[in-house]
Amino acid sequence: MSSQAHVIKTRLPEPPPPVEVLLANVRAAVEEIKAKDVVEIDVRGKTSVTDHLVIASGTSTRHVKSIADEVIKFAKKLGAMPLGVEGEREAEWVLVDLGDVIVHVMLPRVREFYALERLWTVGDQHEDGADA
Repeated sequence: MSSQAHVIKTRLPEPPPPVEVLLANVRAAVEEIKAKDVVEIDVRGKTSVTDHLVIASGTSTRHVKSIADEVIKFAKKLGAMPLGVEGEREAEWVLVDLGDVIVHVMLPRVREFYALERLWTVGDQHEDGADA
């Protein structure tokens, strides 16, 4: 009795796209689906988890989910698989972790409540109000 051996073809993952390319694709994805109030925050030196945060708002839970899905689709076209996606079921706040870039898509009331922009930009302004 003989059985055929199954050959598993493996290949090393391709290097991830440069962060600038990833950010440009995230920008294109959120613009494509007409996300509102898109903000990019450079968090290098503040955390070792990621380099950039992109925060955007959707007008409804369906819109929030559509924006996150578009970000995932654009990332996959680059060969960048998300490390994680959280919050898709409720879709009030969906987080897409792309490694060097983490995307937060939120309903406006959720975004206002958690105030991520304020959290991650504390200390980035001089006393005269100008950005550091």
